Parts: sequence; structure tokens; C-alpha cells
Amino acid sequence: PGGELLWEDGFCRVVRVADADYPGFCRVILQRHVAEMTDLDAAERTQLMAVVCSVEASLRALYQPDKINLASFGNVVPHLHWHVIPRWRDDRHFPQPVWGSAQRVSSPARQLVSNLRLGEEIASRIDSSLKGEQS
Repeated sequence: PGGELLWEDGFCRVVRVADADYPGFCRVILQRHVAEMTDLDAAERTQLMAVVCSVEASLRALYQPDKINLASFGNVVPHLHWHVIPRWRDDRHFPQPVWGSAQRVSSPARQLVSNLRLGEEIASRIDSSLKGEQS
């Protein structure tokens, strides 16, 4: 699944990445195998970004990070997915990307949020977002 499953439907799934330096680091992974956003039709792109934004909003609410990083690479595995990463000014890599050069030995301990709580928050926001699109 690419991480600890928090939420899914037939279109995509949200998983949590196990990274002590970046609690709440999630991936939004398309269920079917396509490489690029332009492989999706307009409605699917809108749906996928609604999920990404719902995850971002959930992380902001639960973790109060200084910034959220969004990234979609797929250079090694060309399967469409988005990284949604909460960032803090004192985290291990800030201001570099999490894949860049470390600026500190480690990140300070952060608030613990269970997978259950994070999954519930994400599900609630996705449900509200997708219902809003259908209106």
C-alpha cells in the first residue's frame, strides 16, 4: 500500500509514511497505474486534488506545521502519487526539501496523532470536499 493505510476508495488511497522526523507525512496514491496528472481526465484531476487538499487541511489542523510541502515525482516508480508533508522551521531538513541535505541531526519531538484520529480527520474532510463538488 505504500504506507499505513488511513483512507481509501476505488479511486485513490491515503497512507501515512513512517518517518519520525515528519509525523503526519502522507501519500495520496492513485489506485490505477498512470504516470502523469494529464493521464487523468479533468474530473479525475479535480477529484485527486480534492483529496490532496483534504489531507493538507487535516495535517494543518492536527499538527499546526509552519508549512506543508506537496510533491509529485514518480521518477523511480512512475505511478501517480502525491506526497503531503508537514514542515517546521526546526525540522531536520528545513529549509531544504526532506530529500535534501540535513540541516540538523534530528527533528524535535512532535505531537503524536494516532492513525485512527488522522484517518478520521482525513475521511471527514474528503467526504465534505467531494460532496461539495457534487453540488
